[in-house]
Amino acid sequence: MIDRELLSAQLSRPLTETALEGLGPVSRGKVRDSYVKDGRRFIVTTDRISAFDRVLGTIPFKGQVLNRVASFWFERTRGLVPNHMVDCPDPVVMEVLDCEPLPVEMVVRAYLTGSTSTSILTHYNKGVRNFCGNVLPDGMTAHQKLERPILTPSTKAEHGDHDISVSRDQILEMGRIPAAEFDEIARMSFALFEAGQRHCAANGLILVDTKYEFGKTRDGRVLIIDEVHTPDSSRFWQAATYEARLAVGKEPEGLDKEYVRVWLKTERGFTGDGPIPMIPDEIRVEAARRYIAACEQVTGEEFRADTEEPNARIARNLGLGGAR
Repeated sequence: MIDRELLSAQLSRPLTETALEGLGPVSRGKVRDSYVKDGRRFIVTTDRISAFDRVLGTIPFKGQVLNRVASFWFERTRGLVPNHMVDCPDPVVMEVLDCEPLPVEMVVRAYLTGSTSTSILTHYNKGVRNFCGNVLPDGMTAHQKLERPILTPSTKAEHGDHDISVSRDQILEMGRIPAAEFDEIARMSFALFEAGQRHCAANGLILVDTKYEFGKTRDGRVLIIDEVHTPDSSRFWQAATYEARLAVGKEPEGLDKEYVRVWLKTERGFTGDGPIPMIPDEIRVEAARRYIAACEQVTGEEFRADTEEPNARIARNLGLGGAR
């Protein structure tokens, strides 16, 4: 496990954003900067953290963790579901096939949990028993395992807006995607989730839920894009302590960004609207520790942080003239 002093030192030098010469125009998502030139797309995963559909600040080494975990899963599941990864020329950069994203996120859930407005637990506590086309029994408790994993699609909101959980029928009614294409990415989603659960269980983790994004290449192929089973897109719990903590009414022991979401909600009353509270350094360091712990437990490899100034390193590794 990485030293907390190194994490604290990194607080003042995060990779907040990039401006790379020679890669064409940049487009920025909540966490990633993307460049397209001559049919090649380069995705830079920054240290930005988002929750409740808002960018909240930065977490030390978060970009390196996400890129490493995503590349691990893309390589591991390539024979199961085709993906967009071509190469990782830098700790935070992935070269990918250029795809047009499909306008829906595929969310797979195996437990009754969550803290956001779109979470299954939030809806269940309000009395909802049919969530995105999935019928739920009465009498369930927080963090309980569902009878089987379920699919709860989500709209992909414009920047600053909130995603909305919907059913398959609602997605089709919106005309966002043809039925056959939806069913194909649903099949891919369940296949990825099952493979992820098996691998995580072997490493002492519960893969609780996750979201997948898909895109279409210029020749019409549908691929998994963005990321797979990272601490940003997925919820992980420690399997060894899950039952005991649940029995005494404690939250499961998590290794993902839910830690930051819960802190914002319980300590600052923030759930996405209004001014974004400042996240204290100790919360950012603990979040970084959890991200790195998840990376190591998922991949089975020690996380080796690269502390070189990132923009210069990226430019060098991509053979560019520098940052603009």
